[in-house]
Amino acid sequence: MLEALKEEVYYANLELPKQGLIKYTWGNVSGVDREQGLFVIKPSGVDYETLKPSDMVVCDLKGNVVEGTLNPSSDTPTHAVLYQSYQDIGGIVHTHSPWATIWSQAGLDVPAMGTTHADTFYGTIPCARFLSQEEIDRGYEEETGRVIVETFKKREIDPMAVPGVLLHGHGPFTWGKNADSAVMNAVVLDEVCKMNLYARQLNHFSEELPQRILDKHYLRKHGKDAYYGQK
Repeated sequence: MLEALKEEVYYANLELPKQGLIKYTWGNVSGVDREQGLFVIKPSGVDYETLKPSDMVVCDLKGNVVEGTLNPSSDTPTHAVLYQSYQDIGGIVHTHSPWATIWSQAGLDVPAMGTTHADTFYGTIPCARFLSQEEIDRGYEEETGRVIVETFKKREIDPMAVPGVLLHGHGPFTWGKNADSAVMNAVVLDEVCKMNLYARQLNHFSEELPQRILDKHYLRKHGKDAYYGQK
């Protein structure tokens, strides 16, 4: 079942250690098949050196296992909530990548300070609030997804224009049109977190990008009038 998607998600997961986004098993990637209403996700706690495409677990959009002999990632309910909430998401990544996690632990949004940010994220990347005790008791991973959705709704942010979030005290989630693009967005998020931290250390009064520059760099790569890259 979904053998091609399993292979795609498998290779996307292998990119996490290759890109320096994780240590040990501190991350996961999933990809969804919208026609079948199923997604494929990495199994929980399995070492990347022994991981195989056949180890990938198939779940329905409520997070129930449909196929697989291993337990799915413990973050599966979070992925399920995001897939249910945003139909345009095709892949999701969660890591504890160092630079993004630093910002998460500081509880800070990531402002658009440079064009590296603007090429991928159309504005500030939000840091979501801590979960309440009631939410933790009700279902930590599922409620984590709901807090992400709540954050984007309250701030009136388009999740496809800003395909990532920080969880206060936890780490980043990113997403994209497929598993590969979600991984790329995770790499960009970690890089801009590093760039911003150093920029603010060099100059505490570093400005955010003017809207006109943000618009130019984002819209030349995204939308109907995009002209970056090859047709």
